[in-house]
Amino acid sequence: MLSRAFHAWERRLAAVATDRIVRPFEWGLEWVDGTNGSVTPGSDLERWADRMVASSEQYFDLPDCNEYSLDGEWLSYPSAIETPHLENNTVQGRYFPDHSPAGRKRAVIVLSQWNADAEGHVGLCRLLDRFGISALRLSLPYHDNRRPPELRRADYIVSSNVGRTAQVCRQAVLDARRGVAWLESQGYESIGILGTSLGSCLAMLTAAHEPRLKAAALNHISPYFADVVWSGLSTLHVRQGLEGHIDLERLRRIWMPISPYPYLDRLRHKRLLLVYARYDLTFPVGLSKMLVNEFRRRGIEHQLTVLPCGHYSTGVTPFKWLDGLTLCRFLSRNL
Repeated sequence: MLSRAFHAWERRLAAVATDRIVRPFEWGLEWVDGTNGSVTPGSDLERWADRMVASSEQYFDLPDCNEYSLDGEWLSYPSAIETPHLENNTVQGRYFPDHSPAGRKRAVIVLSQWNADAEGHVGLCRLLDRFGISALRLSLPYHDNRRPPELRRADYIVSSNVGRTAQVCRQAVLDARRGVAWLESQGYESIGILGTSLGSCLAMLTAAHEPRLKAAALNHISPYFADVVWSGLSTLHVRQGLEGHIDLERLRRIWMPISPYPYLDRLRHKRLLLVYARYDLTFPVGLSKMLVNEFRRRGIEHQLTVLPCGHYSTGVTPFKWLDGLTLCRFLSRNL
Protein backbone atom coordinates (compact mmCIF):
# COMPACT_ATOMS: atom_id res chain seq x y z
CA MET A 1 0.00 0.00 0.00
CA LEU A 2 2.80 2.42 0.87
CA SER A 3 4.56 1.67 -2.39
CA ARG A 4 1.41 2.34 -4.46
CA ALA A 5 0.72 5.54 -2.54
CA PHE A 6 4.24 6.91 -2.97
CA HIS A 7 4.40 5.92 -6.64
CA ALA A 8 1.14 7.72 -7.31
CA TRP A 9 2.44 10.77 -5.46
CA GLU A 10 5.70 10.68 -7.42
CA ARG A 11 3.80 10.64 -10.72
CA ARG A 12 1.68 13.61 -9.64
CA LEU A 13 4.79 15.57 -8.63
CA ALA A 14 6.54 14.71 -11.89
CA ALA A 15 3.49 15.80 -13.91
CA VAL A 16 3.82 19.38 -12.60
CA ALA A 17 6.48 19.98 -15.27
CA THR A 18 4.60 20.40 -18.56
CA ASP A 19 7.43 21.78 -20.69
CA ARG A 20 9.31 18.57 -21.47
CA ILE A 21 10.18 18.25 -25.16
CA VAL A 22 10.92 15.08 -27.14
CA ARG A 23 14.00 16.13 -29.10
CA PRO A 24 15.24 14.33 -32.22
CA PHE A 25 17.88 11.64 -31.88
CA GLU A 26 21.44 12.68 -32.77
CA TRP A 27 24.70 10.82 -32.43
CA GLY A 28 26.51 14.10 -31.66
CA LEU A 29 29.91 13.06 -32.97
CA GLU A 30 30.86 16.73 -33.34
CA TRP A 31 30.77 17.05 -29.54
CA VAL A 32 33.41 14.38 -28.95
CA ASP A 33 36.57 13.17 -30.67
CA GLY A 34 34.64 11.34 -33.38
CA THR A 35 34.53 12.01 -37.09
CA ASN A 36 31.77 14.07 -38.63
CA GLY A 37 29.95 12.22 -41.36
CA SER A 38 31.09 8.77 -40.24
CA VAL A 39 29.13 5.92 -41.78
CA THR A 40 29.33 3.99 -38.47
CA PRO A 41 28.70 6.64 -35.80
CA GLY A 42 27.45 4.17 -33.19
CA SER A 43 30.54 2.00 -33.50
CA ASP A 44 32.78 5.06 -33.52
CA LEU A 45 31.22 6.28 -30.28
CA GLU A 46 31.56 2.85 -28.67
CA ARG A 47 35.27 2.80 -29.47
CA TRP A 48 35.61 6.39 -28.25
CA ALA A 49 33.89 5.49 -24.97
CA ASP A 50 36.18 2.51 -24.40
CA ARG A 51 39.22 4.76 -24.88
CA MET A 52 37.90 7.43 -22.52
CA VAL A 53 37.18 4.96 -19.73
CA ALA A 54 40.63 3.41 -20.14
CA SER A 55 42.26 6.86 -19.99
CA SER A 56 39.87 8.64 -17.62
CA GLU A 57 42.71 10.63 -16.02
CA GLN A 58 43.17 12.37 -19.36
CA TYR A 59 39.43 12.53 -20.07
CA PHE A 60 38.83 14.42 -16.82
CA ASP A 61 42.19 16.22 -16.87
CA LEU A 62 41.95 19.75 -15.45
CA PRO A 63 43.82 22.63 -17.12
CA ASP A 64 45.04 25.33 -14.73
CA CYS A 65 42.86 28.42 -14.23
CA ASN A 66 43.65 31.76 -12.58
CA GLU A 67 40.63 33.73 -13.83
CA TYR A 68 38.33 33.48 -10.83
CA SER A 69 36.16 36.48 -9.97
CA LEU A 70 34.29 36.85 -6.66
CA ASP A 71 31.69 39.62 -6.51
CA GLY A 72 30.00 39.54 -3.12
CA GLU A 73 28.66 35.99 -2.80
CA TRP A 74 28.87 35.26 -6.55
CA LEU A 75 31.86 33.43 -8.00
CA SER A 76 32.49 33.08 -11.72
CA TYR A 77 35.25 31.50 -13.77
CA PRO A 78 35.72 30.12 -17.29
CA SER A 79 34.68 26.54 -17.92
CA ALA A 80 37.46 24.21 -19.02
CA ILE A 81 35.33 23.25 -22.05
CA GLU A 82 34.04 25.68 -24.64
CA THR A 83 30.63 24.90 -26.09
CA PRO A 84 28.85 26.66 -28.97
CA HIS A 85 26.76 28.57 -26.42
CA LEU A 86 28.60 31.54 -24.94
CA GLU A 87 26.41 31.70 -21.83
CA ASN A 88 27.33 28.15 -20.91
CA ASN A 89 31.07 28.77 -21.01
CA THR A 90 31.23 30.72 -17.74
CA VAL A 91 30.73 28.80 -14.51
CA GLN A 92 28.41 30.47 -12.01
CA GLY A 93 28.74 29.75 -8.30
CA ARG A 94 27.20 31.10 -5.10
CA TYR A 95 29.52 31.15 -2.12
CA PHE A 96 28.31 30.62 1.43
CA PRO A 97 31.33 31.14 3.71
CA ASP A 98 31.27 30.13 7.33
CA HIS A 99 33.31 32.64 9.31
CA SER A 100 34.17 30.47 12.28
CA PRO A 101 37.70 29.01 12.46
CA ALA A 102 36.33 25.55 11.62
CA GLY A 103 34.40 26.96 8.67
CA ARG A 104 37.50 28.48 7.16
CA LYS A 105 39.03 25.00 7.05
CA ARG A 106 36.05 22.96 5.80
CA ALA A 107 34.09 23.47 2.59
CA VAL A 108 31.77 21.56 0.26
CA ILE A 109 31.01 21.81 -3.45
CA VAL A 110 27.22 21.50 -3.91
CA LEU A 111 25.71 20.17 -7.16
CA SER A 112 21.93 20.30 -7.47
CA GLN A 113 19.56 18.10 -9.45
CA TRP A 114 18.78 18.33 -13.15
CA ASN A 115 16.72 21.43 -14.01
CA ALA A 116 17.20 22.96 -10.56
CA ASP A 117 16.63 26.71 -10.60
CA ALA A 118 19.02 29.26 -9.09
CA GLU A 119 17.60 28.65 -5.60
CA GLY A 120 18.03 24.88 -5.75
CA HIS A 121 19.96 23.64 -2.70
CA VAL A 122 20.48 27.16 -1.35
CA GLY A 123 18.67 26.12 1.82
CA LEU A 124 21.00 23.13 2.07
CA CYS A 125 24.03 25.42 1.73
CA ARG A 126 22.70 27.54 4.59
CA LEU A 127 22.21 24.41 6.66
CA LEU A 128 25.82 23.40 5.97
CA ASP A 129 26.84 26.84 7.19
CA ARG A 130 25.06 26.15 10.49
CA PHE A 131 27.19 23.01 10.79
CA GLY A 132 30.31 25.15 10.46
CA ILE A 133 30.97 24.20 6.82
CA SER A 134 31.34 26.66 3.96
CA ALA A 135 29.57 25.82 0.71
CA LEU A 136 30.07 26.66 -2.95
CA ARG A 137 26.85 25.98 -4.85
CA LEU A 138 27.60 25.59 -8.59
CA SER A 139 25.07 25.93 -11.38
CA LEU A 140 25.38 22.93 -13.69
CA PRO A 141 26.03 23.49 -17.40
CA TYR A 142 22.99 24.83 -19.28
CA HIS A 143 21.27 25.77 -15.98
CA ASP A 144 20.26 29.19 -14.66
CA ASN A 145 22.29 31.99 -16.29
CA ARG A 146 24.19 29.38 -18.29
CA ARG A 147 21.09 28.46 -20.28
CA PRO A 148 20.83 29.99 -23.79
CA PRO A 149 17.57 31.80 -24.59
CA GLU A 150 16.23 29.04 -26.85
CA LEU A 151 16.00 26.62 -23.90
CA ARG A 152 13.26 26.49 -21.28
CA ARG A 153 14.82 23.44 -19.59
CA ALA A 154 18.41 22.23 -19.22
CA ASP A 155 17.97 19.79 -22.09
CA TYR A 156 21.50 19.98 -23.44
CA ILE A 157 23.05 18.21 -20.44
CA VAL A 158 20.73 15.18 -20.69
CA SER A 159 19.09 14.53 -24.03
CA SER A 160 18.79 12.23 -27.02
CA ASN A 161 21.94 13.83 -28.45
CA VAL A 162 24.32 11.11 -27.30
CA GLY A 163 27.68 12.81 -27.81
CA ARG A 164 26.55 16.15 -26.42
CA THR A 165 25.25 14.54 -23.23
CA ALA A 166 28.62 12.90 -22.64
CA GLN A 167 30.59 16.08 -23.31
CA VAL A 168 28.41 18.37 -21.19
CA CYS A 169 28.47 15.99 -18.23
CA ARG A 170 32.25 15.90 -18.57
CA GLN A 171 32.14 19.71 -18.57
CA ALA A 172 30.25 19.65 -15.27
CA VAL A 173 32.94 17.47 -13.68
CA LEU A 174 35.72 19.81 -14.81
CA ASP A 175 33.72 22.81 -13.59
CA ALA A 176 33.43 21.15 -10.17
CA ARG A 177 37.14 20.37 -10.08
CA ARG A 178 37.92 24.02 -10.79
CA GLY A 179 35.62 24.93 -7.92
CA VAL A 180 37.63 22.63 -5.65
CA ALA A 181 40.85 24.32 -6.79
CA TRP A 182 39.39 27.75 -5.92
CA LEU A 183 38.34 26.59 -2.45
CA GLU A 184 41.83 25.27 -1.84
CA SER A 185 43.27 28.64 -2.92
CA GLN A 186 41.07 30.28 -0.26
CA GLY A 187 42.75 28.28 2.47
CA TYR A 188 40.32 25.40 2.91
CA GLU A 189 42.07 22.28 4.13
CA SER A 190 39.24 19.73 4.12
CA ILE A 191 36.97 19.76 1.07
CA GLY A 192 34.00 17.55 0.22
CA ILE A 193 31.31 17.34 -2.42
CA LEU A 194 27.55 16.88 -2.23
CA GLY A 195 25.38 16.00 -5.21
CA THR A 196 21.73 15.17 -5.73
CA SER A 197 20.25 13.09 -8.57
CA LEU A 198 22.16 14.09 -11.73
CA GLY A 199 24.37 16.11 -9.40
CA SER A 200 25.08 12.92 -7.44
CA CYS A 201 26.36 11.14 -10.54
CA LEU A 202 28.55 14.14 -11.41
CA ALA A 203 29.76 14.39 -7.81
CA MET A 204 30.77 10.72 -7.84
CA LEU A 205 32.71 11.20 -11.07
CA THR A 206 34.38 14.28 -9.59
CA ALA A 207 35.31 12.53 -6.36
CA ALA A 208 36.81 9.65 -8.34
CA HIS A 209 39.14 12.00 -10.24
CA GLU A 210 39.80 14.83 -7.78
CA PRO A 211 42.41 13.90 -5.14
CA ARG A 212 41.69 17.01 -3.04
CA LEU A 213 38.21 15.75 -2.17
CA LYS A 214 38.07 13.86 1.12
CA ALA A 215 34.36 13.07 1.38
CA ALA A 216 31.35 12.71 -0.92
CA ALA A 217 27.66 12.75 0.03
CA LEU A 218 25.81 11.13 -2.87
CA ASN A 219 22.07 11.70 -2.83
CA HIS A 220 20.14 9.32 -5.20
CA ILE A 221 22.49 6.87 -6.87
CA SER A 222 22.94 4.50 -9.80
CA PRO A 223 25.93 2.67 -11.31
CA TYR A 224 24.93 3.56 -14.89
CA PHE A 225 23.95 6.87 -16.46
CA ALA A 226 22.13 5.25 -19.39
CA ASP A 227 19.94 3.01 -17.26
CA VAL A 228 18.52 5.93 -15.30
CA VAL A 229 17.67 7.79 -18.51
CA TRP A 230 16.16 4.65 -20.05
CA SER A 231 14.11 3.58 -17.02
CA GLY A 232 13.47 6.73 -14.97
CA LEU A 233 10.21 8.60 -14.63
CA SER A 234 11.77 12.03 -15.22
CA THR A 235 13.44 11.03 -18.48
CA LEU A 236 10.59 9.30 -20.32
CA HIS A 237 10.70 12.05 -22.95
CA VAL A 238 14.45 11.52 -23.46
CA ARG A 239 13.92 7.80 -23.96
CA GLN A 240 11.25 8.59 -26.57
CA GLY A 241 13.89 10.46 -28.57
CA LEU A 242 16.36 7.58 -28.22
CA GLU A 243 14.12 4.59 -28.96
CA GLY A 244 14.25 3.22 -32.47
CA HIS A 245 17.78 4.57 -32.96
CA ILE A 246 19.80 2.94 -30.18
CA ASP A 247 19.23 0.20 -27.62
CA LEU A 248 20.07 0.30 -23.93
CA GLU A 249 23.14 -1.93 -24.21
CA ARG A 250 24.82 0.33 -26.77
CA LEU A 251 23.75 3.49 -24.94
CA ARG A 252 25.17 2.14 -21.68
CA ARG A 253 28.51 1.46 -23.36
CA ILE A 254 28.68 4.90 -25.02
CA TRP A 255 27.76 6.69 -21.80
CA MET A 256 30.11 4.57 -19.67
CA PRO A 257 32.67 7.44 -19.41
CA ILE A 258 30.04 9.46 -17.50
CA SER A 259 28.80 6.51 -15.41
CA PRO A 260 30.11 5.86 -11.88
CA TYR A 261 30.55 2.11 -12.37
CA PRO A 262 34.01 1.97 -14.01
CA TYR A 263 35.52 4.33 -11.41
CA LEU A 264 34.30 2.81 -8.15
CA ASP A 265 37.72 1.58 -7.09
CA ARG A 266 39.01 5.15 -7.37
CA LEU A 267 36.66 6.00 -4.46
CA ARG A 268 38.17 3.42 -2.16
CA HIS A 269 39.98 5.90 0.12
CA LYS A 270 37.22 8.54 0.21
CA ARG A 271 34.62 8.93 2.96
CA LEU A 272 31.33 8.12 1.27
CA LEU A 273 27.64 8.45 2.03
CA LEU A 274 25.20 6.70 -0.31
CA VAL A 275 21.55 7.76 -0.13
CA TYR A 276 18.59 6.39 -2.03
CA ALA A 277 14.82 6.58 -1.66
CA ARG A 278 12.80 3.42 -1.12
CA TYR A 279 9.99 4.44 -3.53
CA ASP A 280 12.08 6.19 -6.19
CA LEU A 281 10.80 5.97 -9.78
CA THR A 282 13.34 8.42 -11.24
CA PHE A 283 16.45 6.64 -10.00
CA PRO A 284 14.85 3.18 -9.94
CA VAL A 285 15.52 1.42 -6.66
CA GLY A 286 16.94 -1.68 -8.35
CA LEU A 287 19.75 0.44 -9.80
CA SER A 288 20.50 2.03 -6.42
CA LYS A 289 20.66 -1.39 -4.75
CA MET A 290 22.90 -2.63 -7.57
CA LEU A 291 25.40 0.14 -6.80
CA VAL A 292 25.30 -0.50 -3.04
CA ASN A 293 25.87 -4.21 -3.62
CA GLU A 294 28.81 -3.43 -5.87
CA PHE A 295 30.39 -1.29 -3.14
CA ARG A 296 29.90 -4.17 -0.72
CA ARG A 297 31.26 -6.77 -3.15
CA ARG A 298 34.42 -4.73 -3.68
CA GLY A 299 34.83 -4.01 0.02
CA ILE A 300 34.65 -0.22 -0.45
CA GLU A 301 33.76 1.42 2.85
CA HIS A 302 30.66 3.61 2.84
CA GLN A 303 27.71 4.70 4.89
CA LEU A 304 24.18 4.06 3.65
CA THR A 305 20.87 5.81 4.26
CA VAL A 306 17.56 4.69 2.74
CA LEU A 307 14.93 7.44 2.78
CA PRO A 308 11.29 6.41 3.38
CA CYS A 309 10.00 8.36 0.36
CA GLY A 310 10.43 8.75 -3.40
CA HIS A 311 12.61 10.93 -5.61
CA TYR A 312 10.44 14.01 -5.95
CA SER A 313 9.02 13.66 -2.45
CA THR A 314 12.55 13.92 -1.07
CA GLY A 315 12.10 17.64 -1.62
CA VAL A 316 8.89 17.78 0.43
CA THR A 317 8.58 18.25 4.21
CA PRO A 318 9.39 16.27 6.32
CA PHE A 319 11.58 14.22 4.00
CA LYS A 320 13.68 17.18 2.86
CA TRP A 321 14.70 17.82 6.47
CA LEU A 322 15.52 14.17 7.07
CA ASP A 323 17.62 14.13 3.91
CA GLY A 324 19.31 17.47 4.53
CA LEU A 325 20.25 16.66 8.11
CA THR A 326 21.59 13.25 7.05
CA LEU A 327 23.82 14.85 4.40
CA CYS A 328 25.06 17.67 6.64
CA ARG A 329 25.75 15.44 9.64
CA PHE A 330 27.78 13.08 7.49
CA LEU A 331 29.89 15.90 6.06
CA SER A 332 30.34 17.54 9.46
CA ARG A 333 31.68 14.26 10.87
CA ASN A 334 33.93 13.43 7.92
CA LEU A 335 35.57 16.73 6.97
